[in-house]
Parts: sequence; C-alpha cells; structure tokens
Amino acid sequence: MTPQLVAGLEPPYYTAVFTSVRPDAPEGYAETASRLQEVVSAVPGFLGYESARTPGGIGITVAYFRDLESLDAWRLDAEHRAAKEHGREHWYESYSVHIGRVERSYGFERE
Repeated sequence: MTPQLVAGLEPPYYTAVFTSVRPDAPEGYAETASRLQEVVSAVPGFLGYESARTPGGIGITVAYFRDLESLDAWRLDAEHRAAKEHGREHWYESYSVHIGRVERSYGFERE
C-alpha cells in the first residue's frame, strides 16, 4: 500500500497529535483501531489523519479537524473514551496528546 498524506486543507483547522509507546501488536489493538477509524470518520468536521510507528514501538498519529467543536466531539465520543481507558490499562507504556491550531499549511509532491 502506498502511503497517503492528508493534503489540500484550508487553514485554519485543528490537529490532535497523539504520540505513544506500546509493544508491537498487543491483543485487540488492531480491531479497536479499525473500529475507531470508522467512528472518527463519522464525526462532522473530521478531515483525515496520518499515522506512523517505529519498529521500537514509538507511534505518532496526527488527526485533523475543521474546528474545536468537532475535535471535542471526538474527544467525548463514548467508544473513543472506552478505548482510551482500555489503552491506559492494557496497551500503552506512555502517551501524550497535543492540540494545535494550524494557521499555515503547504506541501510538495513529485510528479
């Protein structure tokens, strides 16, 4: 699969940057992540996400939202909250979340 970047977003918009440390492939993680992709995609104002993980277990996911209301809808979603709790108890060694407002955005793509 060719990696895809989220491109062409008109600022301002918001990001939720989730960085984490967890073991490779903990039980139930892939299924939960797949379900949460479905859930977040249904949130009005969700614009997309990008995610990467190192072989050593450090991961980063950047999710893009049109406004703070849509980001808060995701933060308060019942399935998302349950997954966060389960993750703290079973999957993650540590994680951090950073919320930001994007004022400028640009990119490059080789033809």
